[in-house]
Amino acid sequence: MADLVVKAAVKEELSDMNVSADFYEALDEEVGELLEDAARRAEQNDRKTVQQRDL
Repeated sequence: MADLVVKAAVKEELSDMNVSADFYEALDEEVGELLEDAARRAEQNDRKTVQQRDL
């Protein structure tokens, strides 16, 4: 799977904190699951467009 999060953006958002390398992998997995769930919800509602409400 491709990286789903931009490390520079995460570093900027958490600028007051150190971020471990394994955090990005875990965050990427969480985002992937969130996207899969949103896509599944859109499909269940007979839509091909994922919308805010699918989150």
